[in-house]
Amino acid sequence: MSLVTHPYIAREGWLFIAAIAVSGIVAKFYFGLLAALALWLLCGVVAFLFRDPSRMIPAAPLGVVCPADGEVIAIEQVRDESLERDATRITIRMKRLGSYVTRAPIEGKIIKYWFSPAEAKHDSGAAAIDRYSMWLQSDENDNVVVRMGVASKGLKPVCYHQSGERIGQGERCGLVRFGGLIEVLLPVSARVKVAVGDRVIAGSDILAMLVHAPTSATRAADPAVFL
Repeated sequence: MSLVTHPYIAREGWLFIAAIAVSGIVAKFYFGLLAALALWLLCGVVAFLFRDPSRMIPAAPLGVVCPADGEVIAIEQVRDESLERDATRITIRMKRLGSYVTRAPIEGKIIKYWFSPAEAKHDSGAAAIDRYSMWLQSDENDNVVVRMGVASKGLKPVCYHQSGERIGQGERCGLVRFGGLIEVLLPVSARVKVAVGDRVIAGSDILAMLVHAPTSATRAADPAVFL
């Protein structure tokens, strides 16, 4: 199996970093070392913000891993109009100083991407923001929707995959520049493992466990799982 390596700094930040670094060189020539040091310090801050660290994906096939670094600010039962179902929604506010890289909460197929403009009405009654949604479906037909909310069209999230592609649990799937709100919509049967106020790490922390009715074969194989 070939290994895909990822740079520690996400590619989306390279242009910002290069532009600031070059500006520092120019500033040193025209304005002196102090001006250059200020820009080079800013360059380091931007590099830190666009970092893309490796994460330890938990060994939990039915686990829904956190898609972004941040804080859980709401857990609600809502109507998911996109899939015409009742759902459990976990809302995460991304950390301003956290990694901006997002990760897939489950393994499966990307069914669809879509965009909901700010003027659209949402059942949460939250402030109007643009939302970019990704619908994932597992091999067991579990449906999970991830919605990324941003305050400006200029900060449109980056998506690394296309509809129809398979994606692994915890795999890098995109980037939300300078953070935003992340909503994870789960089947109502899912067992939530976090609480409001919890700080969560993308790709490592489990938000919930998907629940399947046990078959006679799986119950016989490991009865303790269903106790």
